[in-house]
Order: sequence, then structure tokens, then C-alpha cells
Amino acid sequence: MAMHILDTERLRLRTIDEEDAPFYLELLNSEPFIANIGDRGIRTLPAARAAIAAGPVAMQQTHGHSIYLVELLHSGEPIGMAGLIKRDALDDVDLGYGLLPPHFGRGYATEAARALLVHAREAVGLRRLLAITSPHNHASHALLLKIGMRYQGVLQLDDGPARLYAIGLASGA
Repeated sequence: MAMHILDTERLRLRTIDEEDAPFYLELLNSEPFIANIGDRGIRTLPAARAAIAAGPVAMQQTHGHSIYLVELLHSGEPIGMAGLIKRDALDDVDLGYGLLPPHFGRGYATEAARALLVHAREAVGLRRLLAITSPHNHASHALLLKIGMRYQGVLQLDDGPARLYAIGLASGA
């Protein structure tokens, strides 16, 4: 059963559940997701359901936060994912997001990211938040700077280099 996380002016963020597998499969196999985030190798609905259970559902149960489904508030249409991810490769929680291409350029990712900064500080109690992007993802670089994150440099992850960003949440700086 999906749990409501937060609403913004135009968006609702909620937990992902197995019923979201068709959307999850579509997003993870979209060209921009594969190019900017990576190919997760999930090609079937059963694989999508299993990935949801092992990923976002398990992370929510373990950490009290995860990647969330992003829906348009007025219609409930799913448009992407955004949330707070604890990755083994990073010392702190990571802000992550991805939208389907028809929803690019409308400010939805920025709106969700700003709301997640507040959520991370006030509801989750985080003092610092990270973000990573692929080196060629200029749109995410601009978005992260716009919401106040600071570029930290490049780090090497298992799947290649990534730009690292950070923001302190206790002071908002």
C-alpha cells in the first residue's frame, strides 16, 4: 500500500509499490534514464516488481526514506521518481530524481528537489544531503546548483565517474 510523503504546488510524492511496476519499467527503460542514470537491466514486469520490492520498498522499511513516485497533483498521472536514497558507495543520503521526457523543462524536477530538501531536514532529520550526476548531465548540474547544492568534484563509482554535490541541511547552506 502506497504511503503519502508530501505535496507541492503541482506534485504529489508517495512511496512506490508493486502496482507501479508498469510505470517503473517505462521510466527505467526510457532513453534519458539509461543515458543519465544507467541501464538497470530491468525488462519485464516481474523484474520491475522484484526491483521495487528489493529497492524502494526495502529502503523505506530500513531507512524511513527511499525514492518516491512523483505524480501530478491534479490528475494523479505518474511522471517520474524523486527521493532520498542511501547508497553504500556514499557516506550520506543522496537526492535522486528522474522524469519521463514529456515532463522535462516544466520545473517539476526542481519543485520536487526543493521539497525533498525540506523533507530531508524536517521529516527525516538529515543534516547533510548529497547528489550525484553523470559528468555529461548538464541539466542536473544546473538544477542542483539552483537548489543550493555545491559541486564537490568527481568521484569514481562502480559504474564510472560521477559529479558529487552536497548541501548542509541544518543551516540550509
